[in-house]
Amino acid sequence: PLWVDPVTLLQCEADLVADARVKTPEDLRKAAADLLYRLDQDGPEPDDSEPDPKRAINHGKQRSDGTSEVSGTIDAETRAYWDAINDKWAAPGMCNPADAVPCISGTPTQEQIDNDTRTAAQRRHDAYKMVGRMILKTGMLGEHNGFPVAVIGTCTVSDLEKRTGMALTHTGTKLPVKDLVQMAASGADHYLVVFDDHTEQPLYMGRARRTATVAQRFALFARDLGCTKPNCTAPASRSQAHHVNTNWRDDGPTDITNLTLACGPDNRLADTGGWTTTMGPDGRTHWTPPPLLDVGQPRTNHYHHPTLYPTEGEDSDGETDSPTD
Repeated sequence: PLWVDPVTLLQCEADLVADARVKTPEDLRKAAADLLYRLDQDGPEPDDSEPDPKRAINHGKQRSDGTSEVSGTIDAETRAYWDAINDKWAAPGMCNPADAVPCISGTPTQEQIDNDTRTAAQRRHDAYKMVGRMILKTGMLGEHNGFPVAVIGTCTVSDLEKRTGMALTHTGTKLPVKDLVQMAASGADHYLVVFDDHTEQPLYMGRARRTATVAQRFALFARDLGCTKPNCTAPASRSQAHHVNTNWRDDGPTDITNLTLACGPDNRLADTGGWTTTMGPDGRTHWTPPPLLDVGQPRTNHYHHPTLYPTEGEDSDGETDSPTD
């Protein structure tokens, strides 16, 4: 206990050290517990504060079909909010994705109600989805790590033209291209990022600013997809724009050719942890550890680009032929 005087603490420590010489670990634990009881027989003072309510919402890993399992426990206040929302938006005929124009306000038509074949659980899911869509449409969440808080996806021009394949969002979610196009058509902003050639948005800022522009971050997402440090799984939404070849404080320009994505911890490794980064001729970022940590590990991150072949000078594991590469 904190209130025990120093003399008593020293005596207790001496007694336990003496016991440790002759007793087994189990007997020593019992002796320590007995000593603590004799010092503080009343135990800790009771805590009359309200217990922290149990609450959690967990999203499981995305399955191959795109779905994810959701589990958790909500507190009474959250339950009250969602009961009110579900009474409106999870009612038959409301927020039905099967309708050409889903009803989200007022009262659905009798035809919409009669044609609604969804279960109650499916209607609650669609209400949950509509809440997310409407919040993002307001723009009230601003930006996060330089990206607008929105669903930002990237895909190939071929998949976009055919409305096939999977797009990848900057948060790491895989989304069918046809769904992404439909989301963009619903009137939302910043949904689709396709970089076949340079756009008219300025991507070369020189020394005009230290932080990357939104256009540059879109380009970084389209190129890097996530943190570029080997074996890091952080998506673009949890990454920062890192100056690759020359740091800003060393007169490095904020140009797209001198920027890469790095999550917060890895960005600090390159800033103060002794790691160095360079941009290869293929546009991929190479990470070199400090000499004492260099054991020939991969220099580039294949996690976000599993279909790419290792760069020239790397073997199938991504290791370079030279530790000074």
